[in-house]
Amino acid sequence: MEQLAWIRPAACANANNCPEVAVTADAVHLRSSLQPDAVATLTTAEWRDLLAGIRNGEFDV
Repeated sequence: MEQLAWIRPAACANANNCPEVAVTADAVHLRSSLQPDAVATLTTAEWRDLLAGIRNGEFDV
């Protein structure tokens, strides 16, 4: 896999358990800072759908 530029939310700047995202021209890559080798790769359409679902509360328990 190419070298990715991982970013995390500002609220997680000094934490060890944070989501991290890397955006490329073709995909959005997600991982946890606790397991950096476990990377999920989404298309940009899948990423948009995931964000919409989160915003709409589809994953609230």
